[in-house]
Amino acid sequence: MSAQIALGTTEQGLMYAIMVLGVYLTFRILNYADLSVDGSFTLGAGTAASLIVGGTDPWVATGMAFIAGTLAGLFTGILHTKFKITPLLSGILTMTALYSINLRVMGRANISLLGSQTVFSDFTKLPFMEEYGVLVLSLVSVLFLGSIIYFFLRTELGLALRATGDNELMIRSLGVNTDLMKILGLALSNGLVAFAGSFVAQNQEFADVSMGIGMIIAGLASVIIGEVLIGTSSIGRTIIAVICGGILYRVIIAVVLQLGLAPTDLKLITSIIVITALVSPSLRKKIASWR
Repeated sequence: MSAQIALGTTEQGLMYAIMVLGVYLTFRILNYADLSVDGSFTLGAGTAASLIVGGTDPWVATGMAFIAGTLAGLFTGILHTKFKITPLLSGILTMTALYSINLRVMGRANISLLGSQTVFSDFTKLPFMEEYGVLVLSLVSVLFLGSIIYFFLRTELGLALRATGDNELMIRSLGVNTDLMKILGLALSNGLVAFAGSFVAQNQEFADVSMGIGMIIAGLASVIIGEVLIGTSSIGRTIIAVICGGILYRVIIAVVLQLGLAPTDLKLITSIIVITALVSPSLRKKIASWR
């Protein structure tokens, strides 16, 4: 793998790690499999691209993408908590609705950002940032957001959110509004996913209505890879594991493509990665018992 490909892969891994942080909030913290991620990723990309093309400042556009994502998560949470729709179905309904909404937001199937001002074009104009500006901004963003999540989960509100995922009946008996906790978690999760989508769109200089397909699988794969390799002994370690898992996932994909596999095989590769990560702990236990 050439240095240029390695740099690009690391940059993408850091951007997608923001999305993985969002998936971690629902999948591990809330114990909620949220399929609306596929739609909110595209929503963030489409919102940012549409606003940037319309002349909006790229930093403002990125913030609006985050807000759009939180609204999508809010809708999923309301469907589940207020209308008692199952987590799986509420996510599917939101994801399906977001496909049409994304087309409305974008106005067409894809938007080109070639020649447009983005957060990365602004950052790479800074001294000594011409080559590594995208990498530095992505790294700073994921570390900043990871730190915010870490400190948030250690607050009283964050502890209530974690307890809702661990034992909903117990924490409800203590007077915590678990419905509100679920809505909050889903809103934050989808906001982070949309934020990641806006970053990816600005880096790739285009947004496409289908770019979010498979994001939930990629996110779950990244979470599981990080947890298996680094561990989950504490919240801080788990967040580091999740970020590293997002980067490692993109590295694995890049290596596989370099070996000559077709891009159409990526979904199969992702499934194999997830299966391998899921079965590896039980396999290690069985191997240890045989020894």
